[in-house]
Amino acid sequence: MTNTMTYKGYSARIDYDDEDGILTGRIAGIRDTVGFHAATVEDLRAAFQEAVDDYVETCARIGKDPQKSFSGQVMFRVSPEVHRKAALAAELAGKSLNQWAEEVLDRAAT
Repeated sequence: MTNTMTYKGYSARIDYDDEDGILTGRIAGIRDTVGFHAATVEDLRAAFQEAVDDYVETCARIGKDPQKSFSGQVMFRVSPEVHRKAALAAELAGKSLNQWAEEVLDRAAT
């Protein structure tokens, strides 16, 4: 079971709040906090779509570009041994380290 929803290029993580007996969601991948909730999946989907539309409209009204896409540049540190293994795996696959890492990250994130 997937616990995500997507709409107009935005994604949200969905959780169940047992204490209140509701489904809750939050738009992922943006710095602003945009949450929504509902008692049923159908109502939650509508609340998510309304939250996205409201976020985009609010950004336009205040003259702010809504966050949506990522730059495609990822910077992170790994141990020298992991770096060596990854570079070797990429070379053996006939790919650059960037190409190899993109494929590995894509598979892991799917």
